[in-house]
Amino acid sequence: MIEIALDIALGCVALAMLLNLWSLLKGPTAPDRILALDTMIINAIALFVLFGVMENTRVFFEAALLMAMVGFVGTVAYTKFLLRGDIVE
Repeated sequence: MIEIALDIALGCVALAMLLNLWSLLKGPTAPDRILALDTMIINAIALFVLFGVMENTRVFFEAALLMAMVGFVGTVAYTKFLLRGDIVE
């Protein structure tokens, strides 16, 4: 039963990532693209967690944690660059 739920969840997250990719490529403004990239990172984290549940290993959970930290810093850097034109003050 859990395998079916994981397969459905993987399909939903994969579809969400495709829609995020479309939004990233077609986003009319830079903030829309930053939002699409941030959402894509969140979906990638969800994929790592789902793979971790499927494989019953902690490696994917640690990778998801690292990706969350890097994704947050990246999103803040992109946004700060967009707002101020410079990352380092």
